[in-house]
Amino acid sequence: MIDYTPAALTEALTGLHADLRVLGPEALAGRHPGEHEHNLGAGVMAQPASTEAAAALIAWCRENRVAIVPQGGSSGLVGGGVSRAEEVILSSARLNSILAIRPDESTVEVEAGVTLEALQSALRPHGLTTGIDLGSRGSATIGGMLATNAGGILAFRNGVMRHQILGLEAVLPSGEIFSDMTRVVKVSAGPDLKQLFIGGEGAFGFVTRVVMTVERLRPHRATALLGVVDAASALSVAAHLNQLGGVTLEAAEMMWPRYVQDHAALKAFDLDWLDEGAAMLLVEVSAETQEIATLALEEALAELWEPAGLRGGILAQSSEQARRFWDLREDSGFYFGQFPNAPSFDISVPPSEIDDYVAGLLGGLRQIGSGYDAYVYGHVADGNLHIALATAGPLPTEIKHAVEHVVYAGVTARGGSFSAEHGVGLEKRDAYEEHVPAAKRLLARQIKALLDPQGLFNPGKVPF
Repeated sequence: MIDYTPAALTEALTGLHADLRVLGPEALAGRHPGEHEHNLGAGVMAQPASTEAAAALIAWCRENRVAIVPQGGSSGLVGGGVSRAEEVILSSARLNSILAIRPDESTVEVEAGVTLEALQSALRPHGLTTGIDLGSRGSATIGGMLATNAGGILAFRNGVMRHQILGLEAVLPSGEIFSDMTRVVKVSAGPDLKQLFIGGEGAFGFVTRVVMTVERLRPHRATALLGVVDAASALSVAAHLNQLGGVTLEAAEMMWPRYVQDHAALKAFDLDWLDEGAAMLLVEVSAETQEIATLALEEALAELWEPAGLRGGILAQSSEQARRFWDLREDSGFYFGQFPNAPSFDISVPPSEIDDYVAGLLGGLRQIGSGYDAYVYGHVADGNLHIALATAGPLPTEIKHAVEHVVYAGVTARGGSFSAEHGVGLEKRDAYEEHVPAAKRLLARQIKALLDPQGLFNPGKVPF
């Protein structure tokens, strides 16, 4: 086996296929690496513009025992796209075509490098939109979202990425092309093997094309910020709005008190309407007209005010004000300014367990030491919470283990997950080993060994 330098790899791969562009160390110098500083560590990036070009690259890498790190928008938060010298980054950047929009069957066929925002923009003239949405829509690619089984704002209603995918095409570690471009929901023809790639974080192959379901666009929205005492109150509001006739609940996003107070202060956002110490719930509904949406939300909140114990509320009076509301929730990295590299987590518990979990989390952090606290926010209706420590990272090893013990305590026993929508990558390898049942881990490794016996696809990440 040859030990390839980035320059040698660049030279060897250049000209391998007409649809393959290769960027070497000079071309990558100065390029922003994305969410992780070591994403471009390999120093060489291959950008296929076709499935066949990706297959040629992968076949060459297998023959020469060169490891491959698939990358989409490089917006992952767990180090799943980190690369090292002697590896090749396999980027979906040039697989960026929207191949077909089929309004009559509510499906779309896209290449894996298309961003969520680009797809949403292309669907809008057809009166359609995706059934999944994320704050990182501008950078997150469909292939990357598929690889991590991303969830987001609409998961409480439409499920996660796994529920949006009808078919896909991928190149296996052997260089062979796996094609299952199904366009229908009902398929009962043996094991659904495409599921291996969804949530597999690039360990089983490189996805090049995808068939997704889409839904009718509902542009007429009404948005409100509400003060709530706890998640139980927030869930009662969401349940009521979800049962209203003539409107559709589009979002139920909760932010706990420290997140609200610190972010509002940073953005000069007026909180005079919010009771001191209250958490905040952002809700949004849609209807056939703006008037119907606004009136329905106003009437529902009046009806809910006392039963839900609301601690204040403000209804957006314009789309610009609604955007400011959303900015409080979606600009969630604000705390990195004060706490660089703040350790962050992404867990899910059944919604009915949220209040008990958060109380245990915050109490457990305080027991670790003075000043340990967390920003808590997330998709309350499906139980997905994002947690960021209010302290700079990286943490000393002993403290890191103590924090992880508190964050993950009881999550699995409650029927939740230590990773809700960000994946495992490098950052959660230890949690994977501790919280995933042994039989499940063994089966994943057996499948990995069958498909990728040399272990060349995204090595060192999800511990297959």
